[in-house]
Amino acid sequence: MSTDPPNDPPEPTRPAEEPASAEGTARPRGARGAFRQWRRTRPFWAAVWTGTGGFVIFFLPMAPLGKILQVGIGGIAGMAGGVVLMAMALLILLLPSQRHTAGVLAVIAGVASFPLSNLGGLFVGMFLSVLGGSMAFAWLPEKPAARTGGLLRRRKAAATPVPPVPVGSGTA
Repeated sequence: MSTDPPNDPPEPTRPAEEPASAEGTARPRGARGAFRQWRRTRPFWAAVWTGTGGFVIFFLPMAPLGKILQVGIGGIAGMAGGVVLMAMALLILLLPSQRHTAGVLAVIAGVASFPLSNLGGLFVGMFLSVLGGSMAFAWLPEKPAARTGGLLRRRKAAATPVPPVPVGSGTA
């Protein structure tokens, strides 16, 4: 007869969870996880707000071509502003390294839409494009690395006394 303790049942495995990658983060599960990981590497919401503002500014003055030609440059300028804003949204989304330039241009085009296109798409398009452009300008790709002991090192260096250097009188 054996006096060994009874074996514990093995812990259940989690099939939905994948092993961690080399960076210590879990790999994405499926298309939704891959999209989430891609979205977090760029100013996604800035591009969404800028594109939505451009869409509102572009389609609010939409009218038949005869009416746009009668309205003149105002209708065409409003449509051009909306196209510029939607292009800046794509630039923000696809080239995050150019987010500063695209963000500034989006803010300028959004503010310029106020006199050019029906009060900036009845204020909605102008507000969304300025919001998206400023979010793109302020977005940072990752948190800066933590500084380790920089201030402490400087204090220690300042606390160590420097021996005085003898200065001659200048006469020999």
